[in-house]
Amino acid sequence: MRLLSRIYQFFLSEYAKKRIEIVILYVALAGFFIHLLFIYLSKFGIVSLLGKAELFTNPIFAIYTPFSFILIYEVYLLIYYLPKSFTTYITKQYEIITLIIIRKLFKDLSAIEFSSNWFDIKGDLQFTYDLLASLVLFYLIFQFQKQGKLKRKLLESEKPIIERFIYRKKIIAVILVPLFFLMASATLITWLSGVTFSTHEVPDFGTINDLFFDEFFTVLILVDVVLLLISFFYTDKFHKIIRNSGFVVSTILIRLSFGVSGLISTVLIVTAVLFGLAMILIHNQYEKQVMVENE
Repeated sequence: MRLLSRIYQFFLSEYAKKRIEIVILYVALAGFFIHLLFIYLSKFGIVSLLGKAELFTNPIFAIYTPFSFILIYEVYLLIYYLPKSFTTYITKQYEIITLIIIRKLFKDLSAIEFSSNWFDIKGDLQFTYDLLASLVLFYLIFQFQKQGKLKRKLLESEKPIIERFIYRKKIIAVILVPLFFLMASATLITWLSGVTFSTHEVPDFGTINDLFFDEFFTVLILVDVVLLLISFFYTDKFHKIIRNSGFVVSTILIRLSFGVSGLISTVLIVTAVLFGLAMILIHNQYEKQVMVENE
């Protein structure tokens, strides 16, 4: 237990969070200028190895790099909030997929074709879908956070149970930190080696946009299922079991969105967040009823 506490403090304390935040911000800023430099080196033919990589063809794509580091920080925050607040942990999942859509918008912006036939052009149509989806998701996440703040006062008999549940969530969080770090490092090394040394065709932008995060959400599904199973040891309340089960379904829908493209992918993401919001709304109605009964 003491070892777990030391590891947890090293990776997931408030001090560690602030230090990681500063490092990520500096790395994101440096990454932006380095990416921009390589774009112009490729443009003027000084570096030819990156000529076929779509990410090195337009200065707007340089924004992609800092956004990617911000997403990595969001992954860390997701792990950070896992033991502290289950609803905040789910909120971070929704924020991550929304940021992925926002990041993709920068690519879409560079390929817009201004024409009277806007809705006949596939790229322009997808940009419209993603733009509207980002606005809808922003609002849904706001509502989800608002509903997640509803807390009923715990009974004295419930506090030891909650503390044991939090302890087990800390164990999961400590395991996830090195796991996601290794996953992100392996993905980055594999992609860089492919771009730099491979003589084959460079992966298209859609494939690059899904790198790491398709596997990331696969792991999150497993984590959500484990949390659901562990919760059975601490509560038999129907509304909490259904809420947690609903969050698993929501994560699965997000993961499925990586397997498709176009409007279907966007619809799956919006449906996932909408489903999660509906679950917490109904759950809170149950909680309000419990509060009334305990008065």
